[in-house]
Amino acid sequence: MAEQLSKLEIGKDTVQSAVEAMASTANEVTGIVTSAVGDVARSLGGLATELFELRDAARKASGEDDI
Repeated sequence: MAEQLSKLEIGKDTVQSAVEAMASTANEVTGIVTSAVGDVARSLGGLATELFELRDAARKASGEDDI
């Protein structure tokens, strides 16, 4: 009977370690994705700002300075 319990405990420990590893990996991936989404949003925001500035400069250069 003691051998059965030992096998069960080994199985439980293996499952527990696997679940902990999966949770840790999911946490890391979530952090990476979150960071990447923030980086993309900042880049797109910077691009939009540059495009607005270019539009304003083009309007000023063409004499349409009625903004």
